[in-house]
Amino acid sequence: MPRPVREPFHLALVGLPGAGKTTVARSLARELAWPMLDFDEEIERREGRAIARIFEESGEDYFRARERDVTAELTDAGPTILSPGGGWITRSGTVDLIRNRTRLVWLRVSPGAAIRRMGGNRSARPLLMKGEPEAILARLEAERARFYAGSDAAINTEVLTQQQVVLQIGQLASFWGARVG
Repeated sequence: MPRPVREPFHLALVGLPGAGKTTVARSLARELAWPMLDFDEEIERREGRAIARIFEESGEDYFRARERDVTAELTDAGPTILSPGGGWITRSGTVDLIRNRTRLVWLRVSPGAAIRRMGGNRSARPLLMKGEPEAILARLEAERARFYAGSDAAINTEVLTQQQVVLQIGQLASFWGARVG
């Protein structure tokens, strides 16, 4: 049973890299006529450097602190579709900044399917660069599962088309009382 959320609320898409968070968020924002915020793109814009370079030069903790900064700015923002990094949900206190007015939707995907979706575009995903990507995703899935399981809803993105995923999230948003359009 979803917990009460103060209206208006954000919709945050969470899940492994390759789950489709950004792709679905863009389509969902068009469908609901809400703004969309991709955390990676925003951090790259602010930093003037790619996420992979941020990880290489400053480390993951620095990147997660930038995610926290972006999250803190959403406390008073209007309803927004959020596409944070896959590890955003695991950082103590970060999600708590907006949890009282955010619905989390877990886009579930197996590590193998995530790798297939990413194809050769894994270079922009620094956590996958040090070892065998599918094994790394399997480890991340195991480490993050308890955080993802705390979401308000879960959608298996392997068995649905992108449009079906968007439709399901739109229906959930409506059920939760969101003003759409």
